[in-house]
Amino acid sequence: MSEIKHILQQITALSDVPDPAVLKRLIDELRVSDKEPTLANQNIQNLIEVLRQHPEYGDGLSSFVLKLIIEYRQIALYTDTGIMSDQGFFYSLRRLIGHRFLPLLPQEDSVVELVGYLFDKRSDERWLAHIEKEKWDELVGLLKVHEQHLNLVATAKNSILNAIIILSYRISGIGLHPDLMESYPQMLNYSASFVAQNQEAVLYVNQYREAHELDTLTDIIPEKAVDPAPLLVMIEQCEDIVATIRKRIYKTGISIRLTNMMLRLDQSLQRMRILTELVANNYDKRDRAIIELIQALITTASHRYSIGYLIDNNTKLLSRKVTENASRVGEHYISTDKSGYQKMFKKASIGGFIIAFMATTKILAYHLALAPMGRAFVNSMIYGLGFVFIHIVHGTVATKQPAMTAAAIASTISDSSGKKSHQLNKLSELVVDILRTQFIAIMGNIMMAIPVALIISFAWLQYTGAPMIDTDKAAHLLHDLDPFRSLALPHAAIAGVYLFLSGLIAGYYDNLAVYNQIGARIQRHKLLQYLLPKAWLQRLGGFIEANLGAIMGNFIFGVFLGSTATIGFLFGLPIDIRHIAFASANLAHGLFNMSSNQLEWQVVLLSVFGVLLIGMVNLIVSFSLALLVALRSKEVKFVDWSRLTKQLFSHLMTHPSDFFWPRDKPMKYARIDSQGQMIFDDTAPQNSNQPLPKNYVVRRLSDVKVLPKALQKKTEGQQAVTDIHYTNPSAEHQLSPELNNREAHITVNKPAINKTIELDDGLTEEALSSVPYSQDIQYGKTHAAFDENNQIVSDAISQDSTADNKVAGDAKTPLPKPKKPPNLPS
Repeated sequence: MSEIKHILQQITALSDVPDPAVLKRLIDELRVSDKEPTLANQNIQNLIEVLRQHPEYGDGLSSFVLKLIIEYRQIALYTDTGIMSDQGFFYSLRRLIGHRFLPLLPQEDSVVELVGYLFDKRSDERWLAHIEKEKWDELVGLLKVHEQHLNLVATAKNSILNAIIILSYRISGIGLHPDLMESYPQMLNYSASFVAQNQEAVLYVNQYREAHELDTLTDIIPEKAVDPAPLLVMIEQCEDIVATIRKRIYKTGISIRLTNMMLRLDQSLQRMRILTELVANNYDKRDRAIIELIQALITTASHRYSIGYLIDNNTKLLSRKVTENASRVGEHYISTDKSGYQKMFKKASIGGFIIAFMATTKILAYHLALAPMGRAFVNSMIYGLGFVFIHIVHGTVATKQPAMTAAAIASTISDSSGKKSHQLNKLSELVVDILRTQFIAIMGNIMMAIPVALIISFAWLQYTGAPMIDTDKAAHLLHDLDPFRSLALPHAAIAGVYLFLSGLIAGYYDNLAVYNQIGARIQRHKLLQYLLPKAWLQRLGGFIEANLGAIMGNFIFGVFLGSTATIGFLFGLPIDIRHIAFASANLAHGLFNMSSNQLEWQVVLLSVFGVLLIGMVNLIVSFSLALLVALRSKEVKFVDWSRLTKQLFSHLMTHPSDFFWPRDKPMKYARIDSQGQMIFDDTAPQNSNQPLPKNYVVRRLSDVKVLPKALQKKTEGQQAVTDIHYTNPSAEHQLSPELNNREAHITVNKPAINKTIELDDGLTEEALSSVPYSQDIQYGKTHAAFDENNQIVSDAISQDSTADNKVAGDAKTPLPKPKKPPNLPS
């Protein structure tokens, strides 16, 4: 503690001429290993004790940091740090790879470079994550700035307010972007909200600067605080619009570009909310906003040159794209009741029946004299066309994890589904349902493939008088199933990866079919219009649009399986594939065609055991990867994986039958709908005819109503007219009485909120496609009015001529350009 006190004395003495090296000494003194959370909290507690005993150190440290940061570019810190860039992935990758050979020049005036110098250890991010929230709050509360240093606070606040305006314009630009409008025509209905938030932002910033007299680089406390509620309400409305669009994505599809755009819009709205809370008078939220900004800054600084972090972020973007568009193939890989369980067994039996013939055809194809690439082509066609045929006849292949499964998993851990513990509980129950469904699918494949393969071998022997394969080939088939003396299990893991990739491919093509409107375009094809009747053409277009993902996923999966062995042969690699359904058919052919003197019970037992292990590896690898994609798309941390594993193990110990046999009563939050697209939340009152309890609040975007002018004029005699009416906004957005002076009012009801239920927006397709109502919002009254000289004046001027004639939208005097920051030590 004495060393911390000595460093704080130096920082206080150097607060007028801050040196980054002194601040780095304090950070180095506080730093511990990321595996010592107790010591990390103890060090922070020591710092808190010193600041509590010597309040002057709090002013010295805060003014030191403020003056140091002011010497750097601040606005980029607030507007860019922690927000996804719109640069392309390959451009950024080439840039970082080039950095390995010829280092990029650091941006000396960037705060990110300063933070990168201060927090130069890779474990710093994890170290700071171990510090308890209460200690962060207490530390930030002790960093008080004295009056003689309020000019530093005013300068920092000016930068924050400028950043709010920049983010507001960016949000308006993204919300009104032509690509977004073209992909989601219903955005035209909501475009007024993105314009309104910009006007509220400009109004709030100018009122705040005027009330706090920031233009004179002072920060006084006004008699009546500027209320941020109107701006926060508009930000909330924009966030609701983004959430509504996300719910409609599975119907419209989405591209990587639009996914990036939606993510940047989300992050920008969240950052704008944080900055608004940073300058507001709610000290608790202000302290939390400071901590969030610090954490985002440290993360960005530590990963700014990391190729792995770039790939990680972009794979999250790709996984978000796949999981946000639920697959519409019509294959149900999740059953929650006995009816679905039996249906899955029937579909798997159909698949097993066809797979027995596919495995037989592949064995016979080895007798053909083909070049390696020719053999790869033949095998790929056997697998690919066979899988497509299985899908067309409504069969299924065991262990497949389509994009629908990932979308279902992601929906159980959505941002609005409650606390993380409740989300993981729902997720663990869904995992149980998926594993049970995969178990019965495997049983259906095996129990049909083995007897059908035996019948084929027997029929071949009876018809031709000779075995279908010789004893050497039969021995080779059984050897390939040996889990100990062959590479059967690694090859099964390769097949598991292909199963997972086929699910992603199916999701990609499902999204592509919807986004590019493949069905409607097929119906307008001139040649097909000439060849096919109109009814047939409509059915063809609808079938392809609904099944393109499944067809392409199955076909490419077959190409993967058929070409892997040839690729391994060409490159001298010991790679091949093993799939449980084909392994079971090969087991039947091998046992039937083995000579009696070579067939031993050890061989039979080992081969059967190998088939079961192959199926287990197929399932574990494919399902784990699908689960990884879903969890990464929602940014669930590794600690949650550990809790999820414990929950699954506990379920296996207490109710092992749930993994093999359906429950008597299916779990409500693990049930999929008739299309296999969505998981219902555990909110039974929503789906029943009983009214909701009084302590429940239902929030719907459709509760936001805009009254047209004609309707407003009819409300004479009423005390207030609402241009925008929010039925149930959050209690923290209550508007202050000072807004009653404005000609248009935003009224907010204040219910006693004990629980909030997030429902679907409730908008019908007709409402989403209706005529935009942006003309109904009276911006001239709500936000600004024009005087006779066409100058924008504030709302208060239009109502009170005795007010100061200050222009609401005028340009403020630019801040003085900061001097060159100090050079960081190498």
